[in-house]
Amino acid sequence: MGSKCQSCGMPLSKDTEGGGSEADGTRSTRYCSLCYADGAFRHPDASFEEFQSHCLDALVNKGMPRILAWAFTRGMGRLDRWSEG
Repeated sequence: MGSKCQSCGMPLSKDTEGGGSEADGTRSTRYCSLCYADGAFRHPDASFEEFQSHCLDALVNKGMPRILAWAFTRGMGRLDRWSEG
């Protein structure tokens, strides 16, 4: 476990909900609320490439420069969600 979401890489300290939710309602210590809710991923059928593109676009839409968003999403493949499966 770490201090960042193991799906998108967002620092969990930045998650306004304090993390995603497990099926029993407890907070996830591995995934943020944007990626994970009620014990399941919000985008369960997305490939890594699709999800990475989704995250890049979401960061740009929130005002991050595209090159910075690209750099941020570049290491997502090493996160647990993508490297375990």
